[in-house]
Amino acid sequence: MELALKAAAAAPAKSSRSRRKAKSAMPMVVKLAYRNLFHDRLSFFVTIVGIVFSVVLVAIQTGIYLGSERKISAIIDAAPADLWVVPLGTKSYDDPSLLTGRERHMILSTPGVANAEDMVVSFARWRKPKGGTTAILLVGTGAESSYPLPWNIVEGSRDALEAPGTVAIDQSYFPDLGITALGDRAEINGIAVDIAATTKRIRSFTTLPYVFASIEQARMLTGANEIQATYERVTLADDADLESVRAEITERLPDTEVLTQDEFKKRSQAYWLFQTGAGAALIAGAMLGLIVGIVIVAQTLYASTKDHINEFATLRALGAGAGYIVKVILMQAVLSGLIGYLLGIGLAFGVIHAAQDTKLNVIMTPGLAAGLCAVTVGMCVVAAISAIIKVVRIDPAVVFSR
Repeated sequence: MELALKAAAAAPAKSSRSRRKAKSAMPMVVKLAYRNLFHDRLSFFVTIVGIVFSVVLVAIQTGIYLGSERKISAIIDAAPADLWVVPLGTKSYDDPSLLTGRERHMILSTPGVANAEDMVVSFARWRKPKGGTTAILLVGTGAESSYPLPWNIVEGSRDALEAPGTVAIDQSYFPDLGITALGDRAEINGIAVDIAATTKRIRSFTTLPYVFASIEQARMLTGANEIQATYERVTLADDADLESVRAEITERLPDTEVLTQDEFKKRSQAYWLFQTGAGAALIAGAMLGLIVGIVIVAQTLYASTKDHINEFATLRALGAGAGYIVKVILMQAVLSGLIGYLLGIGLAFGVIHAAQDTKLNVIMTPGLAAGLCAVTVGMCVVAAISAIIKVVRIDPAVVFSR
């Protein structure tokens, strides 16, 4: 109380007589808010812990959501095309079924088409070297492709996949696939294959590991004929009109869907994140973090205001307006938010760094970090409403009744 009364003596009157006093109002607001905030160390600690928990939870949940979006569309992003020709009714990239095999030649004969590339995607059975089986998602592309898969190769090379009986897998799936090193041998659908290349941080959204092969190898392993594919990736001529070409291909191939790169990407993301409920769960987790943060900060600010009610009444009796006291409370909220955000975002970055080489893909972008700062400060300001309501109802006469 003594600290607050000392600060009150320097508070500007509502009708300031000089510009100098008006300019000193804001620094005094900050000073008073700082002293109120740190006066009760235990309450301050509880507040910061609540904000840090909220920041970390929102950051991780949102980061997982963004990481999930990126994982779902990883193959589509790595092998872009102007148009994708997919089997009718395809829900997402990893919902594969084979085309008939005549599509590529019909696409190439369409005016405005510069090239069409086959891609085979299929579920398969992987037998581990030491026994046991697991399901995989086999992906095959041609070596002549503009964007041959896989990428991020750390051992071996893409050219090594052109040899018969060779595949590439990601290092993070070694335990799942029973692999220990480059050169190990396993079986896909009963056919022996050698690990000719390994990649880093290419993970699927589902639990199924990606296994990459040449287009010929993928056809042989899945039992497709030599002209069949799962998807056709279409590149247009420079002067071609996308919608006109799409309409022509759709007319020629009525049992397929012709999607743009963005449409196929968003369809795949929407299916896994919303139709399956995975995205809703992540969003709900982030909202829970915000609610917890608001409740803890609101409770602490209200308790702090109640404990200092006599000091605030003294300020009112000395001529400080309700607006000035509201500024003090809001400044307390902002200071709490900034301190909690800095600690929380630092901890979140630590978690994200630790998860880089795991199956959990968490992403932090500059936009997300900035947005999270605004949300955290906004959360604290909203939480200050209960304290503000309490303080604006103060009767200055309270100070004379003690």
